[in-house]
Amino acid sequence: MSETRLSFKEMCAKFDVTPRTLRYYEYIELLRPEREGRSRFYGAKELARMTLILRGRRFGFSLEDIRQWLLIYEHQGTEAQMHEWVTLADKQLVELAEQKKQLEDTIAELKNLRDETAKTLG
Repeated sequence: MSETRLSFKEMCAKFDVTPRTLRYYEYIELLRPEREGRSRFYGAKELARMTLILRGRRFGFSLEDIRQWLLIYEHQGTEAQMHEWVTLADKQLVELAEQKKQLEDTIAELKNLRDETAKTLG
């Protein structure tokens, strides 16, 4: 049974990221592809890590938070990683709620200003 391996180009296409992004994730040690000569290959572990990295980014986590969270799994296992995930998620939910409130306030202010301006036009 052979493990799925993606080339650098295939990895970029699968996750819709630029080569620069993928190289950067390697540079900061979020990903560690297998190397064969100048070629890089990404196995199941790297695909799973990339999925988690992109999900974390979508939720607004910093790359450093994601890196630390992935290191917990490597050094302390799944349960410790899940505990840390809950802690990080709780903090991020508070941050996102604040951003949502600020955005809603800004939208309301813009709408009011727009409506007032439209009234002056007749």
